[in-house]
Amino acid sequence: MKRLESKIALITGGAGSIGKHTAKGFLEEGAKVFLVDLNEDDLKKTVEELGSENVQYCVADVSKSSDVQKYVDEAVKAYGKIDIFFNNAGIEGVVKPIEDYPEDIFDKVIAVNVKGVWLGAKYVLPQMNDGASMIITSSVAGLNGSPNVSAYITSKHAVVGVMRATAVEAAPRKIRVNSVHPSPVDNRMMRSLEEGFAPGAAAEAKKELEKSIPLGRYATADEITKAVLFLASDDSQFVTGTTVVVDGGLSVL
Repeated sequence: MKRLESKIALITGGAGSIGKHTAKGFLEEGAKVFLVDLNEDDLKKTVEELGSENVQYCVADVSKSSDVQKYVDEAVKAYGKIDIFFNNAGIEGVVKPIEDYPEDIFDKVIAVNVKGVWLGAKYVLPQMNDGASMIITSSVAGLNGSPNVSAYITSKHAVVGVMRATAVEAAPRKIRVNSVHPSPVDNRMMRSLEEGFAPGAAAEAKKELEKSIPLGRYATADEITKAVLFLASDDSQFVTGTTVVVDGGLSVL
């Protein structure tokens, strides 16, 4: 039997690299998937690539409570109660030292990465089945510090707090809540950050970043998916309130 047979999975940031790969993994394990993202064209392309009748989507801004209520209502209307919530949407901001960091961009990063996660927990939790699983995407940036990305670092630390508070509140219903912490992943977000770290020399920035990872490379989105699948499945039925690190050893240095 497939690990997620007949489960209903809701994924924010569903058209991004990790969201899309995780949706594919959920479908392969027997789940039905409901995707949420800000760009409808990207969502349509993702649904087409997934090529399954068990995928629906909603366009929404996760930082707006009305949009969050809308995507929750539509997911419930489409599939009923939710068994898995991959609270995944996030943005990187820009690469600037604190004294030069634009306040409006800081506010936007916090709105999406922190408020969006909190709103997701607030409105999805009441619609989750007892014994369900919520997985929040943080980062190794949520466990340590790094220069020139203060908004991102701050936001990814903050969602660990959201995760821990929600895990305690949801425990009486046997709902598990955990965060996953990837190292740099070989995707669009890292292309943006590489260019920010070394304008015009992004490829060199990538090489230097990979040298800092004990296993010597970035993660793949599929490797993050495997960790999320574990947390989504009954294989993790006694795992809650914890940080699951998938970083090639980066955080131990």
